[in-house]
Amino acid sequence: MFPPAISDIIITGELAQRGSGDPDYLREKLAFRDLAHDMANTPGEVLPRLVRLAMEASEAVSAGISILDRDAGAFRWFAVHGSLAMFEGTRAPLDFSPCGVTLASNGPMLMRHPETVYDWIREAGITVPEVLLVPLRVVAPGEAGAVGTLWVVAAEGGHFSQEHARVLTELAAFAAVALRMVQSEERLQAALRDQEQLTQEMTHRVKNLLAVIGGMLRLTARTSNSKEELLTKLSGRLEALSAAHQLVRSSFGDGKISGVTLRQVLATVLRPYEHVLMNGPDVHLGDHATNSMALIFHELATNATKYGALSTERGTVELSWSVKGDELSVVWKETGGPVVSEPASEGFGTSLVRSTVSRHDGRMIWRWFPEGLSISINIPTANLVR
Repeated sequence: MFPPAISDIIITGELAQRGSGDPDYLREKLAFRDLAHDMANTPGEVLPRLVRLAMEASEAVSAGISILDRDAGAFRWFAVHGSLAMFEGTRAPLDFSPCGVTLASNGPMLMRHPETVYDWIREAGITVPEVLLVPLRVVAPGEAGAVGTLWVVAAEGGHFSQEHARVLTELAAFAAVALRMVQSEERLQAALRDQEQLTQEMTHRVKNLLAVIGGMLRLTARTSNSKEELLTKLSGRLEALSAAHQLVRSSFGDGKISGVTLRQVLATVLRPYEHVLMNGPDVHLGDHATNSMALIFHELATNATKYGALSTERGTVELSWSVKGDELSVVWKETGGPVVSEPASEGFGTSLVRSTVSRHDGRMIWRWFPEGLSISINIPTANLVR
């Protein structure tokens, strides 16, 4: 079933041969009652407490939960206690770890010195005389499958028994349900945060839209010789502004290359504004990157219209970009507008731009010169195809 090297360290059969004390069912009943109370009232505290209970019940030197992340092909160590607590958050490969073997066996697994087979354990400087693992599985209507493992480590070999495996299995069943509850709570809170962010963003966009339209009306009126010319110019700019808003969307396709280039995005977003000079190569974008680039430069143009170079007839924006190695480098430079200085606090729009760049693992630097704002943005090209 397993490769010879792994089979050599699996000693699960020894559990039934080892002596163990009488089970304390009353103590277990009270412990589970307390855990159930915590699950109902403070679900976030259940798993750390459950791990501590597993360590105490098995007289282990360390214990923890390995949460399965199939998308990443790995386990993440969570709620680690005892001698291995420093490795909280460590990732272990799904297809080459004691946890992976345990899920494949679908039952308790006892191993002796797994570091002799798994080099990532050995390279971390971890010595494991004996480890007992049990799978965490959810069996519920509409949801079934492995979610991770619960494990305990002994200070010496020959420590764990069949009784330890029984207690750990019962705790694992409780832990699987608790883990799903915690993850559901996290998803709910994330959804609420996203909804609040969306509400703030929509309010911000409406206020900006009104400010931009007002600025366009004033500038168009100054450069028009008749009401007919004003109407023609303003209508064209409003149509361009509408197209830009359509591009800044909140829904996406499959995240693959969309066929849109950075130049196309910038041309659409910046078409409502006069005196914007652009220079740079075609860079293909994925759906998410298309939305992000549109949002970033729509926000920068809006701010320039309200406070910067685009708020005056003489002001200009020079926008240039290039690909250097594995990075996209963009420079936004304003000149000819009012004298500017760094604001005392960061507004919602600036925060939105900064967080959008960060989501693509990018960097952003703002420089406030008297003649105008200069911004540099660097984003890994690999993150532009998503």
